[in-house]
Amino acid sequence: MKITDIVPRCMAGVERNWLFVKVETDSGLHGWGEASLELKEGAVAAAVEEMKPHLIGQDPTRIEHCWQALFRHGFWRGGVVLNSVVSGIDQALWDLTGKAYGVPVYQLLGGAVRDRVRLYAHGGPEQVPAILAAGFTGVKSGPGTDTSGPDNAVVEQFVTHVDTLRAAAGPEVDLMIDNHGTSRPQQAIKMLAAVDERGLFFFEEPTRPDNVAALAPLTRRGFQTDIATGERLFTRWGFREVIEQQWVSVIQPDLCHAGGLSEVRRIAAAAETYYITVAPHNPYGPVATAACLHLCAAIPNFLILEYVWTNEPWRTQVQLGDPIRNENGYLPLPTTPGLGVDLDEDLIASRPPVPRSVYSRFDADGAVRDA
Repeated sequence: MKITDIVPRCMAGVERNWLFVKVETDSGLHGWGEASLELKEGAVAAAVEEMKPHLIGQDPTRIEHCWQALFRHGFWRGGVVLNSVVSGIDQALWDLTGKAYGVPVYQLLGGAVRDRVRLYAHGGPEQVPAILAAGFTGVKSGPGTDTSGPDNAVVEQFVTHVDTLRAAAGPEVDLMIDNHGTSRPQQAIKMLAAVDERGLFFFEEPTRPDNVAALAPLTRRGFQTDIATGERLFTRWGFREVIEQQWVSVIQPDLCHAGGLSEVRRIAAAAETYYITVAPHNPYGPVATAACLHLCAAIPNFLILEYVWTNEPWRTQVQLGDPIRNENGYLPLPTTPGLGVDLDEDLIASRPPVPRSVYSRFDADGAVRDA
């Protein structure tokens, strides 16, 4: 069996465009991956076309050989666009190999270590009742404040937001806050200190991802709240220092950007040696969710999986056969070969990608702020 083509397929999802990658072979088998990258789908699709000559004519079941060729050949490596291509193709190769051997991907990864995968959903206090009604037992929200303001006001608004979320969710629901990397370390310390007794499940991306050592001051404070980061880090090299320095308790690699199933499995294994748990970043479409499901089923240090519950109806409708979807706050393990997802290409073609507004944020004086 040889690879004959690698084709990007982009469609309008619900909150963003989804970029799928289809690997075709001379045997008639094909595999699906996902490389969705908001606002950069065109760049990733073009990079798929430029990188596919590395694999045309290759055996798709030699997944690691193919991964190494994609990552190491061509001289230039790294960055979110090239790593997204590697990630999407890698997912598709695992899907294809599972189909070739007639087993789900998690069986190729050593078998399942759990029977189902726990999910969390996004929402503010007003969405919490619907989230709980859908069976979720974990909810994540933003900080509920504009972190460009004075620290005292930011902390006060942040505490009010966390307390409002708790009142809406009740005492048994795990609450997470995503700070989106918008704070200076000292501001993040003040925010976390103010809610450290409130039992947050984790506090995500307290500081910007560009300098991971900026997490060190938070770690030194010894907060009881778990700190999480990693959605904007790529490959094992991007995670190495965070893991070795034990700056966080939870890492959040993105299977669409960090190197696919192959690489995130390695990242998870490295984290396990420091007792760090894994909560994959997953705000995308059905193939990314399927890839995360198989990884989470097979790694012992999995914590919880992000799931965009508002992606209906297109998440379900683009999946052929029995779709992978939330069942009372969990994903059941599929039994079909590969990732367990096949896609309706006619539906994809009927929903061309929609241009999205560029994220633009500015301070009151006109200075550029992080989006």
